[in-house]
Amino acid sequence: MLRFDNLSKRYSDRVLFEGLHFDATSGCVALNDESGSGKSTLLAILAGALEADSGDVWLGGHSLRTAPHAAQALLTYVPEDSMNWPDQTGRDYLRQIASARHTALTDDVLALAERFGLAPHLDKRFEQMSYGSRKKVFLTAAALGDTRVLIADEPAGGLDASARAVLAELFRTLGTTRTVFFTSYDEGFTQACEATRVCFADLAGHP
Repeated sequence: MLRFDNLSKRYSDRVLFEGLHFDATSGCVALNDESGSGKSTLLAILAGALEADSGDVWLGGHSLRTAPHAAQALLTYVPEDSMNWPDQTGRDYLRQIASARHTALTDDVLALAERFGLAPHLDKRFEQMSYGSRKKVFLTAAALGDTRVLIADEPAGGLDASARAVLAELFRTLGTTRTVFFTSYDEGFTQACEATRVCFADLAGHP
């Protein structure tokens, strides 16, 4: 479901990474590397929010370079934080994502939001929410539609213990049918997700 080949990125004279390779059809993968190594940059490239200097990414078999709309239609991207829609409510955002994915905001998705503790916050605007609540809205949206790849940057950040347990269960469930690729420093959370742990050195060799 998620594949990338020969990915490279540099800023001026600083090479963040080069020649990265990965290929997985399903399961959870946790990228854990030192701070400043380029993890968020890599995830932004995988989500099509940033362009790589070389290489390509395939989401559900579609190339981000040659078929970006088809590729991103199969993607859920959870950034570390987002205030792109400060005036939008959480409920309206979920309805927007449901519409874009040709589905409905169903009771089971609303039940997931409630398990995350979002019920009192869904009708707040993003600018009124805490960092953790904004993150929970994006994570709830991962259950909408039939996407193939979930990319999440530090998804457990800002979550309390009960919400982290809900998230780990969600990732395990989604990982049975799609690729869940996320960054995390938390070994306990990585284990709870039954995720394979990788670092940039693991991605630098040819598959």
